[in-house]
Amino acid sequence: MRFNLKTLIKNFFLITAILVLSVSYTLSADPYLQKRQAMIEKDIKGRGIKDKKVLEVMGRIPRHLFVDENLKNKAYADYPLPIGEGQTISQPYVVALMTEALKLKPSDRVLEIGTGSGYQAAVLSEIVKEVYTLEIRKSLSDLATKRLKDLRYKNVNVKYGDGYFGWKEHAPFDAIIITAAPNHIPPPLIKQLKKGGRLIVPLGSTVYYQTLTLLIKKDTDELDVEQMGSVAFVPMIGEAEKRK
Repeated sequence: MRFNLKTLIKNFFLITAILVLSVSYTLSADPYLQKRQAMIEKDIKGRGIKDKKVLEVMGRIPRHLFVDENLKNKAYADYPLPIGEGQTISQPYVVALMTEALKLKPSDRVLEIGTGSGYQAAVLSEIVKEVYTLEIRKSLSDLATKRLKDLRYKNVNVKYGDGYFGWKEHAPFDAIIITAAPNHIPPPLIKQLKKGGRLIVPLGSTVYYQTLTLLIKKDTDELDVEQMGSVAFVPMIGEAEKRK
């Protein structure tokens, strides 16, 4: 087979130009792509998260669309950001850690307590079959509902209400994630968890730091408990406050 050097050189430069244009187009279409990739490599994968689905989903979801306009440039930094009413969107690593710990399956139905910005619900929705999420603050509930609808997350159901009582009509759940700090586990949530189900919660002091705690409900209704380290979450309000 004979090769024409001029043709090879011409094709090389043509392919290079196409690749450059492709990268330029991708970055212009998603100017936060590089920041999101850096977040995954450094702050999530780099800190020990191994679940391929969690890495894939968080590497795709536009986190900057879940914060205020003036905070978009900080959306992929590894720390919480304010979302109004004294609440925050959790740092990316903690979102990844809690999601991975639940060992979710595509067929799972998950209950989230504390919708907040809707970001955690979005992450869950791309991994499991159905997400039910409760938010006690009306303004945040309304905003998250609109945001998730605009972004076409059709398998997320948002409800304004006190998460302490769960969502009985749709129970039992394969997994429950609590994204605010109670000083005890709400009994209704344990009842709404399937046998073999997993519940993750920042448990302990609602003023300072908590212990990220994973519970697995056994067939006997007893709970296996695993402590996963210190975290800092905003306190769970409503009925959880009354029963301190």
